[in-house]
Amino acid sequence: MTLTELSDAPSLRARLRDFYDDYAFCLDEGRLEQWPDFFTEDCHYRVLSRENHDAGLPLGLIYCMNRNMVRDRVTALRETTMFEPRSLRHFISGVRVMDVQGEHIVSQANFAVMESLSDREPTLNMVGRYLDVLRVTPDGIAISRRDCVYDNYRVRTSLIVPI
Repeated sequence: MTLTELSDAPSLRARLRDFYDDYAFCLDEGRLEQWPDFFTEDCHYRVLSRENHDAGLPLGLIYCMNRNMVRDRVTALRETTMFEPRSLRHFISGVRVMDVQGEHIVSQANFAVMESLSDREPTLNMVGRYLDVLRVTPDGIAISRRDCVYDNYRVRTSLIVPI
């Protein structure tokens, strides 16, 4: 796929919407082994507070500097981390193309993540926005840089599954 093939705005926005929907489906269905496939090899993935983002502070709850670190996150979740079983639902809206720079698409979208534990009512786990730089590759669109900037004052539970 090339950016030229996505050059008209409705087609690009529709493709981005599909990309974000596929991303949410992957996480919601627990297909964590497929999650790294959404990223480029040299990706950056961070989950950080709006307060830190607005102040230009890089400290985040999760920081992966390449796809191998994203894979390590999956391995840790599957093999070493102990946590109460849960299901998550990612709701992504407000997808916007902010800029196109060569083979990169600068975009943002809002997210809300609901969490359900077996013995409790579902709760709003996190709400915020994705600030993305996406790269068009021969295989489709991939995340080159993703900042998951959450609006919550605090994170209510452990941040286990990716945002």
